[in-house]
Amino acid sequence: MKPLSTAFVAAAIALACSNAPATAQDIHSYGAKITADGAISTADLAKAMSQSDSMAVKLECEIITSCVKKGCWMTVQMPNDQKMMVRFKDYGFFVPTKGLEGKRAVLQGYATKEVVDVATLRHYAEDAGKSKEEIEKITEPENNLMFLADGVLITF
Repeated sequence: MKPLSTAFVAAAIALACSNAPATAQDIHSYGAKITADGAISTADLAKAMSQSDSMAVKLECEIITSCVKKGCWMTVQMPNDQKMMVRFKDYGFFVPTKGLEGKRAVLQGYATKEVVDVATLRHYAEDAGKSKEEIEKITEPENNLMFLADGVLITF
């Protein structure tokens, strides 16, 4: 019987390892170092914000999208098909521009109510890669929740 080559043994080990189930989640941190401890749900935030104009909070949420140009903002899913814009404190950090859709995140910072003017809404639509026609359909300001994050954890 011929001895096994080193390359064959290495390939067999790599193949066996590639079929092993993943056991650890890959969590990336952006901005200030935070933990997930004490994070509330989006439903709890929506309820609390019905009684307040702003609050410091740690929030667990699902990412809808991020800025495809720079990663300088993202939107997250809120109850009742609402969305919340997330910006980053002092424009001091960015998140990936692609691949965040459906990922889970923990945000730490401040939630506030705000009126977003048409120019800003159009700017966000342009950053999100919307068509010229979609952008031109934006003609009214919106009352929205906004989140200013000083730290973000994203689970990949």
